[in-house]
Amino acid sequence: MESRNWIGGEWLSPSGEEMVVRNPSALKEEVGVVHFSTEADIAQSGEAARLAQAGWAALSPAARGAYLFKAAGLLEANLSDLAELASREMGKPITEMRGEVMRGVHLLRYYAAEGVRSIGTVIPSNEPGVLQYTKRIPLGVTALITPWNFPVAIPLWKIAPALLCGNTVIWKPAEHASLTAVRIAELFEAVQLPPGVLNLLIGQGSRIGDALLELPVLEAVSFTGSTKTGLGIAERCARRNIKYQTEMGGKNAAIVLKDADMAQAVAMIASGAFRSAGQKCTATSRVIVERSVYDAFTEALRHAVAKIHMAPALDPGAYLGPVASAGQYEKVMSYVSLARRETDILVEGGVGAATDDGYYVRPLVAAGLDSSHPLIQEEIFGPVVGVMQADDFEDAIRLCNASIYGLSASLFTRDLRLAHRFLDEADAGMVRVNQETAGVEYQAPFGGLKQSSSHTREQGQAALDFYSAIKTCAISYE
Repeated sequence: MESRNWIGGEWLSPSGEEMVVRNPSALKEEVGVVHFSTEADIAQSGEAARLAQAGWAALSPAARGAYLFKAAGLLEANLSDLAELASREMGKPITEMRGEVMRGVHLLRYYAAEGVRSIGTVIPSNEPGVLQYTKRIPLGVTALITPWNFPVAIPLWKIAPALLCGNTVIWKPAEHASLTAVRIAELFEAVQLPPGVLNLLIGQGSRIGDALLELPVLEAVSFTGSTKTGLGIAERCARRNIKYQTEMGGKNAAIVLKDADMAQAVAMIASGAFRSAGQKCTATSRVIVERSVYDAFTEALRHAVAKIHMAPALDPGAYLGPVASAGQYEKVMSYVSLARRETDILVEGGVGAATDDGYYVRPLVAAGLDSSHPLIQEEIFGPVVGVMQADDFEDAIRLCNASIYGLSASLFTRDLRLAHRFLDEADAGMVRVNQETAGVEYQAPFGGLKQSSSHTREQGQAALDFYSAIKTCAISYE
């Protein structure tokens, strides 16, 4: 398979550099070739989106939603093929990837239904004979920059509300999710989305990122990725006075109190930390355990992690597959080396069919850490977890909040009073009790506090707020 751009309703082969995509589960397997765009492709996509915007905005929200509903049906019909391609391209275990594609189906149907909901409110006027109301209007051309770790769900939870609100889109996926992106664009082509409404631009952010933010006439940018890149995007958008949304890093904590259901806590923390090889911005990366149950919890966690089944991504039994790329492997292994040098390794586990012919990292749990250690403060984005002890609930909350990030956090307890205190006091945009840190339902707002987010929200009704503007209207009829 070879990547292509989809611009103005036409499939085009960009003339930039090329990258051979190899299966991170089995590096001898060539999955396809990615062709990267140049500045000329950016200009072309921007013009296509600009020309299409007025016609798309003129459609009713229900008509726009109908395209999303059709796309949902096609996505569901092609679920297995798309999931297999994505697993081969970026290494997520196939069972998780199938679930992600189904999430995409639900997202499209959810936003399709929003096309018949209210888009404004009537506001009483102080003057007689005046009707005053608000209505939601499109922004214009939006640029969507998406990551490789959720190659289906994250693009769709941006594309669907952006299109429903009447915007046209320039979509730049991550390099290591480009082949999957082409398949998704083909589904939108198949539902006969008007030319230029959605434009797929394959490229390296390091090469064309600045031009994407500077050349097209944009009204909004939505980005998911690293904090460093997100802050740079926010600065550029602020200079242009255009709307921006950045979802960035996380260093998510799970707190285990002495009254927790230990089996439940171990299972959910292992899942939150090691599913998708820890490559989720909401992955559990810090575990804070009340001192009186620390030994019992860590022993149970050690046994659970030692038995995690490592396998190639297409193995239905894979709990933990490879990380996505050579660069990702090198980064994560640098933290593994640091853990081996400076911490007490509780377990470096994993059993199964994983081989050296892939980017496999064994799940690791490290202890003997203080709150300032890099393994506790820096986002690793891999299957590496640091465990700390806390004296009591107050100490655990202090440790939980001692981070520049504030995306997700969870607490395991049977104490309803402390559960509600945690929901109030944890400095994170998504807080959960007796659930893992990773994930949030598609109809719920997604986003963080502090350096995790620009403080807008994705998904749910909140996404419609980002991808639209509010116009206040008044008419005197007397």
